[in-house]
Amino acid sequence: MSLHRPVRPEARTYRRISGAGNLQRFRVVVKETDLQVQAATDLSRRCRELIIRERGYLEAFIKQHPRFLTALTPWPASAPAPPMVAAMIDASRSAGVGPMAAVAGALAESVGRDLLGCSEEVIVENGGDIFLALNQPATVGIDAGRSPLSGQLGLRFAADDLPLAICTSSGTIGHSRSYGKAEAVCVVARRGALADASATAVANRIAEPRDLSAAIEFAGTIEGLIAVVAVCRDQMGAWGDVEIVPLKY
Repeated sequence: MSLHRPVRPEARTYRRISGAGNLQRFRVVVKETDLQVQAATDLSRRCRELIIRERGYLEAFIKQHPRFLTALTPWPASAPAPPMVAAMIDASRSAGVGPMAAVAGALAESVGRDLLGCSEEVIVENGGDIFLALNQPATVGIDAGRSPLSGQLGLRFAADDLPLAICTSSGTIGHSRSYGKAEAVCVVARRGALADASATAVANRIAEPRDLSAAIEFAGTIEGLIAVVAVCRDQMGAWGDVEIVPLKY
């Protein structure tokens, strides 16, 4: 069963993160799931166990409810569900999209929060969707494809802001399913599932730069979001509590 498309290692350039140079970096791949993780030590074995566990819960739920895998509208919360699946269902209702739109962000957060029991600082990236937990300030750079703004802007977070989820949807790069044409829609929230589902919902509303204003306004109606930054061609829109800084590499 394919939960999402595999991502080529060379394609994993949605984000650059500064402020985490003291952490060890490792990669864990289980079927289609491909995580880039940073922690105090190499926690590959534990990370693999977590991925297998969460995928197992999700695959079992899909076996009972096959339409869950392909639904493009919110899933009714009518049956008991494992915690990660329940978070996806809640996020799909909040953002007005199908529950699988939340899977990458939900998995990144689930793995990251568990790893915090072994490491005080953790970064988990799942195809551009990030769970970020650091004891120091961090800047997350935005890759916006062919936009002239790509690689020029970053989201700056104070240590007191963390942990957070930062998730991206794009209609022009990466593996995200989007009905829009935005180069990048980055959403910041406390919960990975909500950030991921909301990024999809906002990106779906952007076909042209003129759509940025309405899409950003829509993002402001989703309860639980902290900030959103959207890039379409050479224009950008933003809402919420976020510090946008120029990148220096």
